[in-house]
This record gives sequence, structure tokens and C-alpha cells, in this order.
Amino acid sequence: MASVLRLDDVSIVRSGNAILTSIDWEVEDGQHWVVLGPNGAGKTTLLQLAAAMTHPTSGTATLLDDTLGRVDVFELRPRIGFASTAMARRIPPAESVLDVVLTAAYSVTGRWREAYEEMDVRRARRVLGEWGLSGFEERRFGELSDGEQKRVQIARAVMTDPELLLLDEPAASLDLGAREELLQLLGGYASSAQAPAIVMVTHHVEEIPAGFDHALLLAAGEITAEGPIDEVITSDALSRTFGLALEVDRRDGRFTARAVA
Repeated sequence: MASVLRLDDVSIVRSGNAILTSIDWEVEDGQHWVVLGPNGAGKTTLLQLAAAMTHPTSGTATLLDDTLGRVDVFELRPRIGFASTAMARRIPPAESVLDVVLTAAYSVTGRWREAYEEMDVRRARRVLGEWGLSGFEERRFGELSDGEQKRVQIARAVMTDPELLLLDEPAASLDLGAREELLQLLGGYASSAQAPAIVMVTHHVEEIPAGFDHALLLAAGEITAEGPIDEVITSDALSRTFGLALEVDRRDGRFTARAVA
């Protein structure tokens, strides 16, 4: 398989504080990774690096065959789909759902004077339908529920057929019903032969969709475990990563974890 993301001895230091330390990691085309770790572990920084939104302090980051620091990131970023709470805050609340998705074609978050072809509009409508949002085209983004906004963000992220899809805590703050609806959609998408490489950050093993096949665990900016998901999402590995005795179970492709009494 071709590599879409490769980090070689990557460290990121900010204001004298090490955020990531000596990270060696590779994501291959078609792989679906989940990244877990406690607060402050460096998960979001890792995702920003994968999105070409930050550069390593040392080491080499290769993204879609280009090395950060030697490539125009404004040409690289449109090839990457990225959905996060920070991105959602940049979307004008009054923007229509159709325009939120459609403007991904120009990598902007508010429609202005761009011209779109009918083909773009048809694709945006189709993507909305795939994420359970048919009939939402004229709704205002700011009027949607948290779950609906999350799905709109992901629809926007996949609008341009990205080669790498990055999801930063897509199920955070959702109620049980909205979470399960989103995870079913994500699991179906990940199982599709057309799905790109995916990296998803989460805090909870319960939020790992079925269809994800690899996992990386971070603690204090360092990798504690990585590899096939069945070998990484284990009681021992999670206990070491979170500093708490945990028991992990898996059923029908989904995980649960609880503290050992």
C-alpha cells in the first residue's frame, strides 16, 4: 500500500514545552486509524500536523508524498478532508447547509462570489443524502442540533473526495442517539471500498466505529502503542496509557471500557 502520512522522529515543541516527542508513525492508503489518549496527550496537535496546519520542530513529516516545509501547504490542504469543532466555529451560523458543503470546493467557510457548476451542486446534495441530511439543504447551519452539525461537517470534509480524511472528536458532546446514528454512518463509510485513509481522534473507545482497523495510543506526547486495532485496544495497553486499571470488551466490532473495581 502507498503511504499517505509518514512521521519520522517528529517532535513538536511550543514555548519550551514538548507537545509531541520522537513520533514514528505511518498511515497507508485505505487504513482507518483511531487515536486515543488522555487530555493533553498531543492528539489534536498530531491531527493538525496531519492536516498540514502545523510543522514539526524536528524530524520529517511526509504527507501525500510531499514533505512539510518543502511544499506549498495551500496546494496540499485541499486534498485533505478535515472536520473539527474549531472548523465548525468558522462557519457562519446563517450559512445554508448546502453552501456549507458546497464551499469546500474552494476551501472557504462562507459563500461569497464563487461560481459553482451544477455538477458541484449535485455532488453536494448527494453527499448530504449519504450522511442522512436529505432535505436539510436550505436549513441554516446555526439552527441545527449538535449531531446534525457534526454530520454536515463530515459531509463537507468528504465533498472533495479527499485522499486523507481527518476527524477530531466527531462524536464529542452528542447524546446517545445522535452518537449512535453518527457512528453507524461512519462505520458504513469506512467499510466502503471508496473510502480514503481515515484518522479519527477520540477520548472514548465507545466512539470507535466498526470498520476501523488500526489504533494509536498517546500519552504525554509519546506513542504508547500502535498497530492493528485488536492488538492495541486492549486492557493492558489502555491501562498503561490512561494510568488506570481498565477492562476492555469488544462485541460486534464495537468496544467498551470500564475501570476495574
